Amino acid sequence: MRFQIVKGTRDILPEEIPRWRHIENTARRILEAFGYREIRTPTFESTRLFARSIGETTDIVEKEMYSFRDRKGREITLRPEGTAPIIRAYIEHGITPPMKLYYLGSMFRYERPQKGRSREFYQVGIEAIGSLSPMLDAEAIDCGQYLLKEMGLRQLEIRLNSIGCRRCRVAYKKDLVAYIEKKKSKLCEMCQRRISENPFRILDCKNSTCKRIASRAPVIVESLCEECMEHFRSVRSHLERLGIDYILDPHLFRGLDYYTKTTFEFVSNALGAKDTILGGGRYDYLVGELGGDETPAIGWALGVDRLLLALDEEGFRFPDTHPKTVFVAWTSDRTKAKSVEIVRDLRRAGIPCEIDYEDRNLKSQLKLANRLDVGFALIVGDEELKSEQVILRDMGTGNQEMVALTQLKNSLQARIRPC
Repeated sequence: MRFQIVKGTRDILPEEIPRWRHIENTARRILEAFGYREIRTPTFESTRLFARSIGETTDIVEKEMYSFRDRKGREITLRPEGTAPIIRAYIEHGITPPMKLYYLGSMFRYERPQKGRSREFYQVGIEAIGSLSPMLDAEAIDCGQYLLKEMGLRQLEIRLNSIGCRRCRVAYKKDLVAYIEKKKSKLCEMCQRRISENPFRILDCKNSTCKRIASRAPVIVESLCEECMEHFRSVRSHLERLGIDYILDPHLFRGLDYYTKTTFEFVSNALGAKDTILGGGRYDYLVGELGGDETPAIGWALGVDRLLLALDEEGFRFPDTHPKTVFVAWTSDRTKAKSVEIVRDLRRAGIPCEIDYEDRNLKSQLKLANRLDVGFALIVGDEELKSEQVILRDMGTGNQEMVALTQLKNSLQARIRPC
């Protein structure tokens, strides 16, 4: 029986790894320059964590989570997003604010697989915990923009909104429900239920009719309290001082219940239609709702799969981050023993090496070296070994030279990038 990959997942093959390394290495370099420290949380958590943080009536919780009971009957969910696990870890380990954290890893949602959207998808994200300052909001947006540009993305648009605080939403909810009630019969079944449970979720429904109705709904910026309005004005002022262009989008209402005040999305039209590459916002109540002290925070997540597609469409050329490999070939049993020693010493010097394990003749070994696409071949021959030398062949040009064994490491390190 032949097995196939599960629908909605993908294998990342060796030839694709340089693309992923470019994203991961750039992310670590830029995020650490902004003061973020890496954190790693489990792939699965208690289902209640996500239901409480994301919201019981969101599409993610109602339709998209991979949830199951373990052998002791506990409800477990593969993480559909990265913020809730990090806040859980922040509270559980008593981390002192302010704290800036970043993560890289797989998330899981049961969605219809399509271009740039899989059931297992990869994210890079940040969480800045402990400050209400609008300057931090602007910095988080600046960080995201700079990171995407450093990764190579050029066609980028930032959409910005404020969805206020709990006080703002009391007045806004009345206006929204009054509007939605008039359109109730046209809404999907789930959104009809949401009118009484959580009308804000209607604004994020993917149903085409619901989206059209939501696009004409009252906007929350008209209901912002003075504090939230001043916060939003200050965020915009900081962005303008940083020279960051943005578009105000009063209908931007992201699909997670924990967001407050500033929300934003980075979209690209490189894929033919504007699609979100990075999204985030402030979540000032989440730490308290998950059992910690009331603590403000802001964060965003970047979808790596979509980013890679956008970079491909823009014609970005990914750097090859993998160092050239050296293939060590021998001509006799005596030189084979010496070759094993050479391979060991070069690997310990950080020089990637390959060697034949099947006792092929020299011609076959060099054919193997070609197939492995190595950068260089070392030929350890009996005559050369008598003079403590080996032949170093550039597999790209075919040029070769004699190199003393005592100079071999230095000679190779000058030609390749060690691990």
